[in-house]
Amino acid sequence: MTNEIRVGGVPIGGGATVTVQSMCNTRTGDVAATVAQILRLEKAGCEIIRVAVPDMESARAVGEIKRQIHIPLVADIHFDYKLALQCVESGIDKIRINPGNIGSHDKVRAVADACREHGIPIRIGVNGGSLDKELVRKYGGVTPEALVESAMGHVHLLNDCRFDDICISVKCSRVPVNMRAYQLLHDQTNYPLHLGVTEAGTPAMGRIKSAMGIGGLLCQGIGDTIRVSLTADPEEEIRAARDILAAAGLRQFGPNLISCPTCGRTAYNMIPIAREVEERLKHCSKPITVAVMGCVVNGPGEAAAADVGIAGGQDEGLLFRKGEVLNKVPQDKLVDALMDEIEKL
Repeated sequence: MTNEIRVGGVPIGGGATVTVQSMCNTRTGDVAATVAQILRLEKAGCEIIRVAVPDMESARAVGEIKRQIHIPLVADIHFDYKLALQCVESGIDKIRINPGNIGSHDKVRAVADACREHGIPIRIGVNGGSLDKELVRKYGGVTPEALVESAMGHVHLLNDCRFDDICISVKCSRVPVNMRAYQLLHDQTNYPLHLGVTEAGTPAMGRIKSAMGIGGLLCQGIGDTIRVSLTADPEEEIRAARDILAAAGLRQFGPNLISCPTCGRTAYNMIPIAREVEERLKHCSKPITVAVMGCVVNGPGEAAAADVGIAGGQDEGLLFRKGEVLNKVPQDKLVDALMDEIEKL
């Protein structure tokens, strides 16, 4: 089990629930736009939010942003240690840095001392695209071993400053490298791990890469908090992250919809019906399993574990619960009957 850190009031590691993170794409100095986006992300299910802090205006905006939101706020900082110190003074909940690019040992110590004094954890964020050139030469490229050595070198920097309230990420855009790096870290350290596949791409491919790179690790018991990186509205990151956690069996956010892939026995136009059910379930918060099956021959049997479901026939279908048929329903009334039954659960 990993160590526990606390980001605001949210625990990461130590067996705590795996949390969902995202990052704003607004200019942080624009407080109104940033707060508006964070409030939308909160509604979508974001539990920790990060903002870029490229300048002092952004660092000073942190305090006002925090006063208007309800989830922990993380500052993403590179190069200028003074920005980190200002964010600490502004009440940030967590800082993400690469200690190797903050500057001298004294500057790293200043950040570590300030964070220790205020109880603020630090995430060491290593990315394949910005890996130290000496490590790239040593390992002949961006390898899992290079990413891990970089991360642990930064851990030692903070440890030398008597700081140990640490979370680590080692992100790469190549899924196998990404996964192996996290596996190595998991074997070498007890610090909580922030999972992600960096530069995963647009939603179509980014979801697939993230499902493999994040979900695969979660199924191995690796990872304490996740951020799905997509070239899209951050709200799509939240939806993808929740889907990954649900598929990994770690959390359930409302109904779990199962449906068969259809075959030659399918006796009705099932695909649009499954999509309609999916759409209508978006506003349901019940932690139930709902099935949409293609035929009445074995639909209820195959979906016996579902709390409720439908299976289509030639002119009518079956409404069933836990594998037991409740009644026959005209085909054009199947979805309404299903939703009515869900209301009763």
